[in-house]
Amino acid sequence: MIVGAALSALTNSLEGMLFGRLLVGAGMGLGPPVASLYITEVSPPSVRGMYGSFVQIATCLGILFSLLVGTPVKDIDRWWRVCFWVSAVPAVLQAIAMEFCVESPQWLYKCGRTNEAEMQFEKLLGPLHVKSAMAELSRSERGDDGESVKFSELFYGRHFNVVFIGTTLFALQQLSGINSVFYFSSTVFRSVGVPSSLANICMGIANLLGSIIAMLLMDKLGRKMLLVGSFFFMAFSMGLQAIGANRHLGSASVYLSVGGILLFVLAFSLGAGPVPGLLLPEIFPNKIRAKAMALCMSVHWPSSYVARLEEGAKLGVNFFVSLLFLRLLEQLGPQVLYTMFSSACVVGAIFVRRHVVETKGKTLQEIEVSLLQTQ
Repeated sequence: MIVGAALSALTNSLEGMLFGRLLVGAGMGLGPPVASLYITEVSPPSVRGMYGSFVQIATCLGILFSLLVGTPVKDIDRWWRVCFWVSAVPAVLQAIAMEFCVESPQWLYKCGRTNEAEMQFEKLLGPLHVKSAMAELSRSERGDDGESVKFSELFYGRHFNVVFIGTTLFALQQLSGINSVFYFSSTVFRSVGVPSSLANICMGIANLLGSIIAMLLMDKLGRKMLLVGSFFFMAFSMGLQAIGANRHLGSASVYLSVGGILLFVLAFSLGAGPVPGLLLPEIFPNKIRAKAMALCMSVHWPSSYVARLEEGAKLGVNFFVSLLFLRLLEQLGPQVLYTMFSSACVVGAIFVRRHVVETKGKTLQEIEVSLLQTQ
């Protein structure tokens, strides 16, 4: 990401800009899922949800900060180069900070480096909890045959259930229409006289507010309740947008659309946004965690970056949503399309209610055992 940002800031050619964007996109595709995985493996069960929520909050803060930094870009010549340099600062700080962070005990134990795993547990939990933590790791590994899982094995056998839950969650997250709301919200806001820059800031504030509330409730209400409530709230908000698409309502239709957009973003950030990235590393067994996360992120991350033209070569569920949105909007009309998005949110709530297990307050080993018992 540092190299990509620097290249984008210094280049004078389209090719250089595209290559810089490719590097930044690759870094963003790798960074957040690895961060979620790392936080899950090093955090105590009692606060794992709160710590995991910081990934989403950092994303919201980054979006808001980038909007503020980019405000002078129309008035100051070559300010866009400054924006690229500023974007490299968080990557530099993270690269330095990671030198002082512990290695994941789960990963060390999996690699057979037991003594090092004990040392890292001592740093994380204190000397009194090392034996119990190592005992839990030992119990979780006892049922494994010691051989690594092939990528193809994620699609059948004992691991298929959790992989299916993970990929479906991310697919439903994108099929809810969240990125379509972000893409075309400026048009709705402009219709009531709100400039695009202010509209984006309003969206960012709603996103940040919901993420902070989710962080505070994650270890109290649990992941499952937040997800179900979030999807139902999103369905209601998208329904408001469907009603607002009826121009026969006059000025009320515009305010219904604006209110529906802000409520939808708030609802998304309460559960459907932050929870899947936290939940999946929790429900995936240690043996398949890295591969399964990579598979699920192949559904999720491309959706976020196709719209920003940073990773246009990748494919994901929302690629097709974004690709077909305008065509469907023209052929079906906004009311039908928004109703379809609302229905997808209802399906998401039902799916979570039936298939997702609660992980609040449980160790990773306890979660793995409970999932195996339900298969």
